[in-house]
Amino acid sequence: MSILIDENTRCIVQGFTGQTASFHAGEMLAYGTRIVGGVTPGKGARVHPDLDKPVFNSVRDAVRETGAEASIVFVPPPFAADAIMEAAEAGIHYCVSVTDGIPAQDMMRVKRYLRGREADGGMRLTGPNCAGTISPGRALLGIMPDHIYIPGSVGIVARSGTLGYEAASQMKALGIGVSTSVGIGGDPINGSSFRDILELFEQDSDTRAVLLIGEIGGPQEAEAAAYIRDYMTKPVAAYIAGMSAPKGRRMGHAGAIIRSTGESAAEKTELLDKAGACIVPNPSEFGTTLKQILRP
Repeated sequence: MSILIDENTRCIVQGFTGQTASFHAGEMLAYGTRIVGGVTPGKGARVHPDLDKPVFNSVRDAVRETGAEASIVFVPPPFAADAIMEAAEAGIHYCVSVTDGIPAQDMMRVKRYLRGREADGGMRLTGPNCAGTISPGRALLGIMPDHIYIPGSVGIVARSGTLGYEAASQMKALGIGVSTSVGIGGDPINGSSFRDILELFEQDSDTRAVLLIGEIGGPQEAEAAAYIRDYMTKPVAAYIAGMSAPKGRRMGHAGAIIRSTGESAAEKTELLDKAGACIVPNPSEFGTTLKQILRP
């Protein structure tokens, strides 16, 4: 079992005919993801020249013709928020936005719009500015290097794509596989939080343990700690990047900036430790820490 996507999920690519989208769509198809088409406004009623998949003018057309359930957004920042909301309006259930640089004000509009549709079932969004989602051996909806992931029973949820890759690579070297790896993105306003994804892993019968990779800035790791303390029955390993980051200095991701009490790496690590998470001491020990908590 996996969360969010599997080999049967029908997926479309928004911004389909762009260079970056075309490259990654080809990689996803090669992995076995069920890409059924894509969307580029003004270029519909044709077939992608390299991928032999239909191009549609709108997400609504794509959903109607292909039955698409999931979407990945490679739309430039000025138009990405509208693309995400278009996917929700067309009935897409799960959307990944890899686009970096979407203005925070635009993402506020997206969040309000998605909350307004929750009564109708709504759409789950991960990102923006994320690596995507992979269920090893089943489907890839993102930009991560698929060869470092092997199927298994550890769920990964990370703000940092690079640290998520490092963890998967170490785990593979030790024979530890992944059920699903989810990038939630490093922007200050994103679609799904750590808590949202932890809830899915807690419900997934094939996920035995979870690795949470956070960083400085924002309240999401504190919220995750409260959920781990009160609801998680599965072991959780956690690492927070930015232990030496000074207050007020942005480090990497747009959301990685300490603005107030409780947003430093040390404070978040303490909260997760008190909640019962097993703290990963440094990035070189992702694999060994997970091996320890997976012991019978």
